[in-house]
Amino acid sequence: MIADASLLPELMRQARAAGKLALDTEFMGEGRYRTLLCLVQVAVPGRIELIDPLEAGADGSPLAEVLADPAVEVVVHAGRQDVALLRRWLGTEVTNVFDTQVAAGFAGMGAQSSYESLLSQVLNMRVAKSASFTRWDARPLSEEQLEYAREDVLHLLELAEELQRRLATLGRLEWARQECGALERASDERDLDTVFARLPRVRNLSLVSQAVARELVQWREQTAASQDRTVQSVLGDPVLVEIAKRKPSTPNKLHDIRGAGQSAVRRRTEEVLDAVRRGLERPHEPLEETTRHKPPDPEDAPLVALTEALVRARTREADLAYELVAARADLQAIVTCWRAGGEEADVRTLKGWRRELVGAELLDLLNGEVSLSVGDGRLQIG
Repeated sequence: MIADASLLPELMRQARAAGKLALDTEFMGEGRYRTLLCLVQVAVPGRIELIDPLEAGADGSPLAEVLADPAVEVVVHAGRQDVALLRRWLGTEVTNVFDTQVAAGFAGMGAQSSYESLLSQVLNMRVAKSASFTRWDARPLSEEQLEYAREDVLHLLELAEELQRRLATLGRLEWARQECGALERASDERDLDTVFARLPRVRNLSLVSQAVARELVQWREQTAASQDRTVQSVLGDPVLVEIAKRKPSTPNKLHDIRGAGQSAVRRRTEEVLDAVRRGLERPHEPLEETTRHKPPDPEDAPLVALTEALVRARTREADLAYELVAARADLQAIVTCWRAGGEEADVRTLKGWRRELVGAELLDLLNGEVSLSVGDGRLQIG
């Protein structure tokens, strides 16, 4: 691992010179409020280095500057969490991401292909993976762990280069880059409004109880963060909602609530009661309505099946992973909005490269401008 602080700037100069770097991370999330970043593996052409973010005084600023530089391509595999962790640790943006798992779906391989399977399919290589379920937060790391970590990026640049070559030949490299762009916004930060809105049966609560629930959510997040433990171990969702509903004012009333008499809650009795009191005092703002599509009509089922047949036919012709283009919920939303005669559904299938591939054609199908038939044992589109 990088022990000399001067080596990281040198490594980043090599990344800028090459215009690319590959990276992966190792982390531990079990039992924590936030996932702990334990190791960062960085590869530039001809060189691999391991960075230890747990080392006292670890300075990742040279890496942060390169990750934010759009002139340097950042290659990852299934890298959504890697990007989120690095954005949080380094306090930086990550730009120009190229994800080999995403790219594989545009090259006719599975949308969830593993790194090992892609190395085998694309480069005819195999790697031995033997240390995935180990304690990455313990120090010192074993030689087995270090070797495992290196292997995760050993061929990643080479894999990306070959996938890009294939996608350029197919005319889909720009599609893959569009899809990878969404990873640049990956985050593992917890939004309190979202956490609150996802509580079970929260919309059935009165406005007063919703205000109490908001305060309990905020207290729970702060407590879990300060102790670095999961929010559910502090106060489970069902218990939180029941407390908000019953609004206890004394320890006895709190402990009478099912689940609230457990030791984890008893130790924080006064804190919970204080949160309930603050909730009763805060403005009783109604829960914002989320944008929802109209409920599906049972009569839509044949139309949804018809649109799915078209999407599957086009993705099969293009040798694309179907999952990249649409889910049944997307198709249901398209049909529902079309039947209502209003605006188009706000779904991915009608945007960007997906619209180019099949989205616009789906609308033409629903409008009677495209037909499907069976001929020679195959679906015919006309």
